[in-house]
Amino acid sequence: MKTNVNNMGINKVIRTLIACDFLLQSGWGLIGPIFAIFLISQIQYGSLPMVGLVVATYWIVKSLAQPFIAQYLDLKKGEYDDFQFLMVGLIIANLVPLGYVFATKISHIFLLEFIRALAMACVIPSWAAMFTRHIDKGWEAFSWSIDSTMIGLAMGFSAAFGGIFVTIIGFQTVFALVSIMGLGSALSLLFIRKQISNKDRAATAQALKVEKTI
Repeated sequence: MKTNVNNMGINKVIRTLIACDFLLQSGWGLIGPIFAIFLISQIQYGSLPMVGLVVATYWIVKSLAQPFIAQYLDLKKGEYDDFQFLMVGLIIANLVPLGYVFATKISHIFLLEFIRALAMACVIPSWAAMFTRHIDKGWEAFSWSIDSTMIGLAMGFSAAFGGIFVTIIGFQTVFALVSIMGLGSALSLLFIRKQISNKDRAATAQALKVEKTI
């Protein structure tokens, strides 16, 4: 029987997860170069020290919450829980830029970043678990390198255009665009919902080896 591998050694699940990552990073990459300017110029009490504290809030909260969520996912049998955490986390995280549109105070930004941190703490381990589980044997380095390459391209091009877009269409429209792209990354996962199973993960991985090429 044919395995679920195309000529490049990347199966449908891996291709979809990479596309999901690409859309996510493309959207948020637009914010990277302009976020500090947004806080200082558009938010009450926004300042350079506050920019650092906002960024620190996101990374500290995400880093502290992530291991506990990852442990919970590892203890659960099957991988549908990973899929659910990934979908819900992506949806919540990518609604946050819409919150920026209505934010006026620095407290609003701290709250939004706290929410995004918890959402991404769900996204990162669940995405990584699914990606690792579905990599075709013998193509591990290539699969990870393609994901890294696509992230690099997404971040590079979006960073280059982020400032230009804000100048032309304004902060609010850019934030809306980020949400649309991020929610698109979540919707892309629907293409692999049939490959997600509640069965034991080892059994799921074995079943994927005998799927026909899609």
